[in-house]
Amino acid sequence: MLLEKINEPNDIKKIDKSQLPELADEIRKFLVEKVSKKGGHLASNLGVVELTMALHLCLDLPNDKIVWDVGHQSYTHKVLTGRKDGFDELRSYGGMSGFPKRRESNCDAFDTGHSSTSLSAGLGIVTANQLKGDDSTVVSVIGDGALTGGLAFEALNNAANINRNFIMILNDNEMSIAQNVGGLSSYLSGIRTGNAYNGLKDGVVKSLNSIPVVGEKLIYHIKKTKSSIKQLLIPGMLFENMGITYLGPVDGHNITQLVRVIKEAKKLDHAVIIHVITKKGMGYEPAEKHPSRFHGVEPFNQITGEPVKAKKSVTYTDTFSHYISKYAKDNEKIVAITAAMPDGTGLKRFAHMYPDRFFDVGIAEGHAVTFAAGLASAGLKPYVAIYSSFFQRAYDQIIHDVCIQNLPVVFMVDRAGFVGGDGETHQGIFDISYFNTIPNMNVCAPKNRYELADMIKYSTYFNGPIAIRYPRGEAYEGLKEYREAIVYGRAEVIYKERDIALLAVGSMVKEAEKARELLKKRGYNVSLINARFVKPFDEKCIIKLAKDHKLLVTIEENVINGGFGEQVLKFVNSADIDIKVQNLAIPNQYLEQGSVDVLRKEAGLDPHSIAERVENRYKDVM
Repeated sequence: MLLEKINEPNDIKKIDKSQLPELADEIRKFLVEKVSKKGGHLASNLGVVELTMALHLCLDLPNDKIVWDVGHQSYTHKVLTGRKDGFDELRSYGGMSGFPKRRESNCDAFDTGHSSTSLSAGLGIVTANQLKGDDSTVVSVIGDGALTGGLAFEALNNAANINRNFIMILNDNEMSIAQNVGGLSSYLSGIRTGNAYNGLKDGVVKSLNSIPVVGEKLIYHIKKTKSSIKQLLIPGMLFENMGITYLGPVDGHNITQLVRVIKEAKKLDHAVIIHVITKKGMGYEPAEKHPSRFHGVEPFNQITGEPVKAKKSVTYTDTFSHYISKYAKDNEKIVAITAAMPDGTGLKRFAHMYPDRFFDVGIAEGHAVTFAAGLASAGLKPYVAIYSSFFQRAYDQIIHDVCIQNLPVVFMVDRAGFVGGDGETHQGIFDISYFNTIPNMNVCAPKNRYELADMIKYSTYFNGPIAIRYPRGEAYEGLKEYREAIVYGRAEVIYKERDIALLAVGSMVKEAEKARELLKKRGYNVSLINARFVKPFDEKCIIKLAKDHKLLVTIEENVINGGFGEQVLKFVNSADIDIKVQNLAIPNQYLEQGSVDVLRKEAGLDPHSIAERVENRYKDVM
C-alpha cells in the first residue's frame, strides 16, 4: 500500500512517478471507505485527487501555502499531510474537521467554509509575504461555482496589480465545459492566447475579403465587436484583459500535465490563473452519475451508493417545498430565489412547476437579496431561500435594499440552529441576533411542520420583510393539536400553569416540552409557551405571565448575545415587571462540528440540561 508511506507533509515526493496513478486510486478508495462510514463531502474531494497531489509535488509544505475555497474538497490534502487516522472521527465532536483548520495542522494556511474567499485570503498572504521578504509560493484554489461570488471578482481586480507570483487555480468541474474544451487542453496550454487570436483574425479577414460586395461590410461589423469575438473564441481572455496570465485548460486528472503547468506558473512574477478541468465524483461511479447527491452525504453503502439509513420522514425543507409550490399555484406574484442551492433549500420542485418564476443566481447571496428587493419593488412576492449561515453574507443588502424600503420580501432561513458535522462556519446560530438589529424586520419560527405551513401561508399576504427560521432535518410532528391561527406578534400558550414559564423559540419548543415533563415529575408547576414571533415578541403575554409566575425562562437555539432572551430581559427590566428571567441560549462562541444532539448537550439545551438549569435557578428565586 503506497498510502502507508504517506505519514508526513511532503512524503508524496518519495513516491516514484510511475506509481502516482496507483496512489491516486488508493486515495479514492480510502476516501470512499471513510466517508461511507462517517458521512461528509465526497464528490468534490474525488474530483481533486490528482490536482491536490500535483500541488503537493510542486510545493514545499508548510512553507508554501494552499488556500482552499470553501474547503470541503481538502480531504486529499489532509491525507497527504499526515492526517489519515483522523478520518475515523471525521466531522465528529472533538474529531477532525471536514474543512481546513489552522489549529489542526500548520499545513492548513487559512480556515474556510464559505465560498468565494480563497482569492482574497491568498492575496493577503502573498502581500504579507512580500512585506516580510518571504519568497514562498501561495496558491489559492477556487471552483467555477465559487467564482460567481462577487468577492472573488473583487480579489481578481486587485490581484492584477501585484508584482510578485500568486497562483490561482480555477477548479472547473462543470462536465459540459469539460466536454467542449477538453480536446484543446494540451494545445491551448502551450501557446499565448494573443498569438492564437491574431492568426485566427487574419484567416477570417482574408476569407471574408474574397466575398463580393458583402465581405467588407462583414469585416466592418466584426471589427466593431472583435473584443466580444475574442472572448468567445479564446479561453481566458477575461483574465488576460485584467492583466492576469491565463494558463489552460488543463486536464485535472493528468498529474504530469498538472505538475508541468504549476511549475511554469511558479516562474512568473505576477498573478496567474490555471484553468483545470476536473470531473466531480471521479473514480466512484455512483458519485460520477449523481454528483449533487454525493456533494454532502450521510453514511452509505459503498457498493450501491445508497444511504445506510432509510430516508427520514418529512423535513422542514420538504414542508417549505410543498407549500411554497402550493400557494404559488393561485398567486402568480410568488417568485422564488436561491443562491446555488435549489436542492438543499427545497426549491427544485418549485423550479420544475414554475420555471419562469424560479431564479438560481449562483453563489451570490448579496445579489439574491437585492434582486429580490427589485422584484418586490415591482409588485412581485419574492421568497429568498438560503441557509442561516449564508444569509450573513447578505446582511448589508437586507438592511439597505429591503428593510429601509420595507419591501415584502420573505426570507426562508433554512438550517437555523445547530447543523452538525460542518462545524463553526455552517452553524446557523447568529440569525436571530443579526435580524433583531434591523428596523422593519420581522422574525418568526415554527414549533413543528404544521406551524411552518401556517407561517408560509401567513407570509403570502404579509406586507413587509419577514424571516421564517427553521432547523435542518426531520420536522417535529408533536403538538399538532395546538394550531391557533397565526396572529402578528402573538405567542401561543400551550400549557398554562403557574410558578415557572418556559418561553421557547422554534426548534426549542420540542426540547422545552420534554424538559417540562421532567420538571413536572419533580413536582414543579410549569407553563409552556411557543414564542412564535421573535421580532416583535409578545409583550402582553409576558405581562400576563408575571401575574402568577415567579420565573420566566427563554429558550432559543441562537447565541445569547443579541438574541431573543436578551430582548425579553430588556423589556422586563425597562417595564419594571415583577418576574425573574433566565436566558437559556448558546454561549457566545463558535461551536465545532458534532451531531446536533451532542452540540445541544454541550450548550446545555437538551431536555435534561434545561430541566436541571431551570430547577437550580428556581431554587435561587425561592
